[in-house]
Amino acid sequence: MDASQQKITRLLVEWKTGSKEALDLLMPLVYQELRKLADSYLKRERSDHTLQPTALIHEAYLRLADQRLPEWRNRAHFFGVAAQIMRQVLVDAARRHRAAKRGRGSKTSLAESVLVSASRAPDLVALDDALLELEKLDPRKVRGIELKYFGGLTIQEAADALGVSEATISRDLRSGEAFLRRYLAGQS
Repeated sequence: MDASQQKITRLLVEWKTGSKEALDLLMPLVYQELRKLADSYLKRERSDHTLQPTALIHEAYLRLADQRLPEWRNRAHFFGVAAQIMRQVLVDAARRHRAAKRGRGSKTSLAESVLVSASRAPDLVALDDALLELEKLDPRKVRGIELKYFGGLTIQEAADALGVSEATISRDLRSGEAFLRRYLAGQS
């Protein structure tokens, strides 16, 4: 573990014990990695979408900062949770967008209206529904998918974060992906 990773881990531990100052020191250190996460989410959107990765990072930061005494196990766990929060921000916006299109929600802020493109909103919601169904059957597979695909972690980092072997994560990813493909194919 390099010095930067050690500092991140130390600050996560301090934040866990209640130090809000640790969170303030932590965010500049993890900003670039959070930006990569946001970029990976947003590159799946249409090329002319208006949301910038910075807006997604800021929303995720607000949700992270709102947690009381989080139980961070390590750096990989932190980034996995951050990825999960970013995914939820996008899914929440997609659900609001879909509800507004059906006339169930007439007020949306400008930030909410640009979070998800109209063409991708149903895809995000369907994927989230599929992940929720898979979670009922095997929560670890969902965590592995979130860490790998939404969090951008390597197989080894995901395995470390979940406390399992790389072979287990690889098997979980293959079977989880197969479940998601079948579920999504049945929804179309």
